[in-house]
Amino acid sequence: MGLKDQFQDKAKRLAEQAEPPAPNAEDKAPQRSAPVPQDVRARARKARETFDDHFEK
Repeated sequence: MGLKDQFQDKAKRLAEQAEPPAPNAEDKAPQRSAPVPQDVRARARKARETFDDHFEK
């Protein structure tokens, strides 16, 4: 049995053992996650400028 087969078998067993979420359970991840920055280009530009400023010296 190859290593790949062992991992696939383990994944199948874990999936079978996992309990399905309760019907009324809420997904908490969106509440915990940080908001996605809307202006990615501005943040990238600022990061490049900061990097350039620190390495020009």
